[in-house]
This record gives sequence, C-alpha cells and structure tokens, in this order.
Amino acid sequence: MDYTLLLALLIPLVGTLGVMFKGDNENIREGISSVSSILLLLVVASMIPEVWHGKTLIFHMFTILPGVTVTLRADSMSMIFALVASSLWTIAVFYSMGYMRGLKEHAQTRFNACFALAIFGAIGVAFSDNLFTMYLFYEIVSVCTYPLVAHHQDEEGYNGGRKYLVYLTATAKAFLLPAMILIYVLTGTLDFAPNISTGIFPADVNAALVIMLYIFCIFGFAKNGIMPFHHWLPGAMVAPTPVSALLHAVAVVKVGVFCTTRVMLYVFGTDTMHALNLGIPTAYFVGFTVLVASIIALSKDNLKARLAYSTVSQLSYIIMGVALLTDPGIQGGLIHIVNHGFSKITLFFCAGAIYVVTHKKNISEMDGLGKSMPFTFGAFAIASLSMIGAPPVAGFITKWNLLIGSVQAHQLGILLLLIASTMLNAAYFAPITYRAFFGKCPAGEPFTGIKEAPLAMLIPIVIACAISVIIGIFPDFMLHFVKAVTG
Repeated sequence: MDYTLLLALLIPLVGTLGVMFKGDNENIREGISSVSSILLLLVVASMIPEVWHGKTLIFHMFTILPGVTVTLRADSMSMIFALVASSLWTIAVFYSMGYMRGLKEHAQTRFNACFALAIFGAIGVAFSDNLFTMYLFYEIVSVCTYPLVAHHQDEEGYNGGRKYLVYLTATAKAFLLPAMILIYVLTGTLDFAPNISTGIFPADVNAALVIMLYIFCIFGFAKNGIMPFHHWLPGAMVAPTPVSALLHAVAVVKVGVFCTTRVMLYVFGTDTMHALNLGIPTAYFVGFTVLVASIIALSKDNLKARLAYSTVSQLSYIIMGVALLTDPGIQGGLIHIVNHGFSKITLFFCAGAIYVVTHKKNISEMDGLGKSMPFTFGAFAIASLSMIGAPPVAGFITKWNLLIGSVQAHQLGILLLLIASTMLNAAYFAPITYRAFFGKCPAGEPFTGIKEAPLAMLIPIVIACAISVIIGIFPDFMLHFVKAVTG
C-alpha cells in the first residue's frame, strides 16, 4: 500500500482542524492554510515519477461489503485532476488573503476551514479507486461547500445556498445512489476497470438497463453543469469571489465533470459505449448546453454571471470530447480539465480584484478601467483568449484536439458546433477587454483615482495567467498523462 495517497488526503483535513482551533489569530489561520496547500501540492507532485512511468498507486482503507471498499488509487487520470486541484488551491489561498482582508469579510475562519475541507473532498474524488469511494467524497464536497455559498448570511446567500445544496444532493440521491446499487447488483463490484476499453459490465447484461444506468450517472453528477441541472451554478454567484473560483475552477464543477468522465470511461468503457451507441448522442446532448449557455452569457452584464454561464458552456466541452470516443476527442476533453481550471480561475480572480478596487460588478461600468488596472485586465484578456481557444494559450490545445476528434468521429455537426461556440466565446469575452482598454470612462466618473489591484491579489492572478500560457506553449507534460489514459 502506498501511504503517500493517505498523506495527500490527510493534509487538507488536518489543515481544516488547525484553522478551526487557531482561527482567532488571522496570521496563524492564514499560515496554516498556506502551509497546508503547499504541502499538498508537494505530496501530489511526489507521485508524478511513479505514475509517469505507468505505475498505479493503491491504498486500501477498509471494506464495507465484498466488492465495496474505500480505496484510494493514483493513476494517470487521477493525477490530472489532483495536480489541478492542489495547484489551484495553493494559488487561491494566497489570493483569498488579499480579497478577504481587502473587503474585511466576516467569518474568515469558517471560510478557510470549509475551503480546506472542500479540497479534502476533491482530492478524495481524484484518488478514488471505485464508485463508492467517489460517491462518498462527492457528497462531502457538496455539503462542506454550502457554508461558502451562503457565506454572506443574507437572504440572497441563503437562497443561493439552498438551491446549490438541493440540486446537488437531490440529484445524487435520486439518480446516482440507485444507479450505484444496481451496478453492484449486476456486477458484484464497484471498482473501476483497469483501462478505458472494457468497462465492468458482463457481456450478457441487459442493454436497456445499462443505458438507463448510464443516463442516471450522467444526471447524478449534477456538478457537471449539464442543462437542465445547471441552475445551481449561476445561483451560487452570490458567494465571495474566492468561493466562485473554488466552484468554477478548483473543486466543485471539476469534481462533477471528473466523476462523469471517470464513470464513462472506467465503469461503462468505450467498448460498451460504442456497442450501445451512447457516445455520439451524449456529445450532441451536451452540445446543446455549450451553445445555449454561451448565448445566455452574451446577455449578462454582471461580470460574474457572464463567467458563470461561460463555465456551464465550457464544462460540456470536457464531456463532449470524451463522448466522441476517439483518442484526440478524449484527450481534448481531459486536457480541458487543466486548461479551463487555470484560465477560469484567472478570470474570476480578475473579477474579484476589480470589485475590491472599484466595487463595480457590471461590464457596462468598466469602460476605460483597463487604463487604471492594466495588469488585471491584461491577465483577463489572456485568459479570455484561452477560453476562446486561441494560440498560444492553453485553451487552443483543447479546441485543436476536439476539432480533430470530431473529424475522426465523422461528426460534421459537432465540428460546426465547436466553430459556432468558439465564435460565441469571442462574442462575449472580447467586448469586455475592448471596453476596458478602449472605452470611454463614464461621464463624471473618471478612474484617475483608481490604482492597480493589491499585490496580494495581483501576484496569484499573474501566476495563474502565466501557467495558462506555459501550458499552451509547452503542453507535453500534461498531455503525457492524458495520452496515458487513452493508451
């Protein structure tokens, strides 16, 4: 057994306890959060050499029933998500210090504790060896992020929190739990398959039942943001910006799409999905979310709301790529977990910096603001290019692989959908940067007194943005893990 996996799980949990018991001193509280995040990143990084060379790390915790265990596993796919979650937690911890102090937010101890607990759940999901372990940590993420969504403790916050909790826990109980029980009855196990081809279902299983279970699993992981179970995501925008970054980039939605794609590949498998024609209909189904969410984003003047609907759209790229069932499609989908994470956290960090400095939330109020905050809006522009899919930023790697994957799958409709969504991405991102740098300040409200964001916020923004560019120029490191998944 590899105890490194257990250590990775314990670090954010111990960090949570440390923050709770020493939360009255903000320096100690933030120090514990910072050290915990750095230690987690180092521990996850220490697994890279073995996984890089094809080894799968296993740590068995305990057995519930025969074939139902709580077991951790590090393989190529889990390393993709674990590296993203641990890296972005480190960046987000330092950003949240500047944000929460800058706005003098209340309940910062609870905020930091729940943030660390959410990462505990996300790392548990990343390193899950089976469907039961994944479900356990998936629910932990849902419950411990509720206080973050309802952080402001006002009517809007409580409404957003209730919608968040009801959508995520209700769908898991209504769809995922029954599916998991039926899968166990049919197969006698909940363990993931050793590769993406075979799946875990016996050859003589009823095809209609497998299709039903597949649909239940897709909708059961509602954190994936697929319409019509997406309403919780825009509703959660009442939370502080570091929480929005957590929801959209670090943990919550990434937990949803990671679970969805993990189950598609390692429970059902590409052979079963081909045989039952599950892949292409799924790609077109989530394609609807890609287009509609992009159109809704165009109509939003509130910056965080526009970014929220952008996330709803972008998440479906990940599922769409995997559903194409071609190597480039799967690789494009999985690499987007990384690309979207770093680019979207940059965008939300920029939105938070703008709010801390100017208290402005609407895009229409930001004309000319780029002249006063050039680094913030410069980073926003670069991250926007990544979301659009322009080279040399990370998002280009996603779009390139998805386009090739759609051609190899002989799906002209998906190819056209990707082109249309790229144009919509440009339509709702480009005007923000243009207005900030070339728009005229509102009459009677010059931004001459406005300065750049505080360094405590600006440094994490620049780091996240720089990583997006580095991944775009040197993608081979992350592509190694992605290609190992497809074999």
